[in-house]
Amino acid sequence: MAKIGKLGNYNRLSTEYEKNQNRLIFIFCSSMDFQNQLLFLFSALGAINGLVLSIYFAFFTKQNQPSNYFLAALLFVLSIRILKSVFFYFNRDLSQTFIQVGISACVLIGPCLYLYIRSFTKSSMSIKKSWPYHIVPFLLITTVVWFFLPYWHNRKLWSTYLIRIIYLQWFAYILLSGFYLKGTFKKLFKKNRKLVDSEIFLLSVYLGVTVIWVAYFTVRYTSYIAGALSFSFVFYLLLLLWFFKRKRSSFFEKHTSYANKKISDEEAGVIAKQLDLVMSTKQLYRNPNLKLSDVAQELNISTHFLSQYLNDNMDKGFPLFLNEYRVKEAKQRLIESEHLTLAAIGEECGFKSNSTFYAAFKKITGLTPAKFKKQLI
Repeated sequence: MAKIGKLGNYNRLSTEYEKNQNRLIFIFCSSMDFQNQLLFLFSALGAINGLVLSIYFAFFTKQNQPSNYFLAALLFVLSIRILKSVFFYFNRDLSQTFIQVGISACVLIGPCLYLYIRSFTKSSMSIKKSWPYHIVPFLLITTVVWFFLPYWHNRKLWSTYLIRIIYLQWFAYILLSGFYLKGTFKKLFKKNRKLVDSEIFLLSVYLGVTVIWVAYFTVRYTSYIAGALSFSFVFYLLLLLWFFKRKRSSFFEKHTSYANKKISDEEAGVIAKQLDLVMSTKQLYRNPNLKLSDVAQELNISTHFLSQYLNDNMDKGFPLFLNEYRVKEAKQRLIESEHLTLAAIGEECGFKSNSTFYAAFKKITGLTPAKFKKQLI
C-alpha cells in the first residue's frame, strides 16, 4: 500500500508538473511562427522529460544504487541548463536570475558525469566517501559568486570569463571520466570482445554529454540553440536505447567487470567478511530465485562490483558461489537429519529441482547426495 501511495503521489506530481509546463509552452508558442514553434518544442521537451526522468531515477527505481542518484543529478543539472538556453533563445528579456541558475547548473554537469561513471568501476563505500569532494566545493564557490558577483550586475564577466572557466572545468571532468572508460573503449575496437548492454549505455551517456559540451563550447561558431537541440537528440536516443534493451537486462543494475580497474586487497577483504556474514546469518542462498543484484543490495554495493569481486578475486561466477553455500547446508542436513528425503533437503537449501541439486552437489563434492549419505553409515 505504501508503494502504491508513493507511486500515486509521483503520478500526481508528474501530471501537475506537465500541466504547468504545457501552459508555459503554450504562452511561448503563441507568439512564434510555425518553424520556431517546432524548434522550441523539440528543444524544450527533451529538457522537460529529462527533469521527469531525473525524479524517477532518484526516487522510484527498484535498486537504490549510487549510480542511479548520480544519473538523476546529471539529468537534472543538464535539463536546467538546457531550459535556460531554450527560453533565453526565444525570449531575450528572460529573468536574469533564471539565466544565472542555468549557467550555474553547468558547474555540476562534469562532476555528476564523473561520479556516475566512477560508480560503475568503484565500490559504493568508496563513492560515498569521495563524492562530497567533487560536489561541495563547487557548490560553495557558486554560492559565493552568486552573492558577490551576481549575473545582473556582472553580465560581461559571466559571459566572457566565468562561462569559459565553467566549460573548461566541465571538459576536465569529461577527460577524467574517460580515464575510467579506457577498458570499455579498448573493448569497443576488439573484434573478439563484445560490449554488454550496461557498457553500451555507459558509453552512450559519456559520448552524449561530450557532444552537448562541444555544442556549447562552439556556440559562437554555430547557434545558441545547438546545445539544447543536441541534448534533445541525445536524450531521446538514449531513451530508445534503454527501451529496446531493457527486456534483456537492466542498464542500471547489471554490470560486468572492468579489466583496467582491479579491486584492492583491502576492499576485497572487507567484501569477503561482509559477504560471508550476510550469506551465513540471513541464509540468502535458501531463496531459489536469489539474484546477484539481491546480494549486492544487501551489501550496499553495485551489482557490477560484486560480480567483479567474485570473478577476479574468487575466480568463480555467482551460480557456483551460491551453490557452494547450498551444498554446504545440504551436507550438514544429510549428516544431521535422517528423516528428510533428498528432495526435501535440496528444496530447503534453495535448489529449484532435484536435477539441479544432484548436478551441483556432484560438481562440488565429487559425489551424488545418495553416495555421500551412504558414506555416513
